[in-house]
Amino acid sequence: MRARSARPEAGGRRAVAIRGILFDKDGTVIDYWRTWVPINREVAVFAAGGNASLAAELLRLGGHDPGSDRITAGTVLAAGSVDDIAGVFAAHLGERAPAGLAAGIERIFRAGGAKHSALIVGARATIAELKARGFRIGLATNDSIGGLEASLARHDILDLFEFTVGCDSGLGAKPDPRMVLGFCRAVGLDRRQVAMVGDAVHDLAMGRAAGVGLNVGVLSGTSEREDLEDFADVILPSINELLAHPEFGGGPTHG
Repeated sequence: MRARSARPEAGGRRAVAIRGILFDKDGTVIDYWRTWVPINREVAVFAAGGNASLAAELLRLGGHDPGSDRITAGTVLAAGSVDDIAGVFAAHLGERAPAGLAAGIERIFRAGGAKHSALIVGARATIAELKARGFRIGLATNDSIGGLEASLARHDILDLFEFTVGCDSGLGAKPDPRMVLGFCRAVGLDRRQVAMVGDAVHDLAMGRAAGVGLNVGVLSGTSEREDLEDFADVILPSINELLAHPEFGGGPTHG
């Protein structure tokens, strides 16, 4: 674990205790690799009108290597909204772009999320324990709110979140800070009492723009440690390690 103290008081304690946690979805709560690799491929085939070589071009443009199924951190298929992805594809396709490209991608995302979604192992139990410890819990994603619900409905986890927000909820898309500020308003917390937890730079950039008390990067998604180091106060293998961290009740500095 790499940790960098976030605005500590003298003596190493934070000036404001963390009381709320806003999680990213894909790569943080949802296993990105098991869930999104097949969905990305289906989206590319749809956008390419069934042309396999063109679909491979679109995957590469979106940051998904069609040969290895590795996804580059920060690319539109790793972190973008439906509109971001549709924009990249449409710019390449020109007149070949299918009508209703963004709407078609959204339909595939919802159906694919319902079919393929898999949680990070241990994620539900971790979030349930954090809630039991008294933390206010939210979820923010660049997926749509319908996509959020489709991908999580079968995992018996939605009830753990007091606040959920997608890119079409009227609070912008990451790294716009309004998702964080909306969470703060919804649960009645100051932004300094909130931790942002995510696997991508745009999650942590959003947290920084909003002025959260703690930015936690996790390595369970598409980003490597070096991608997150300039934005994270703490970097953990996954959200499951939050339980042992002092800021979240794992040690004597929890307040």
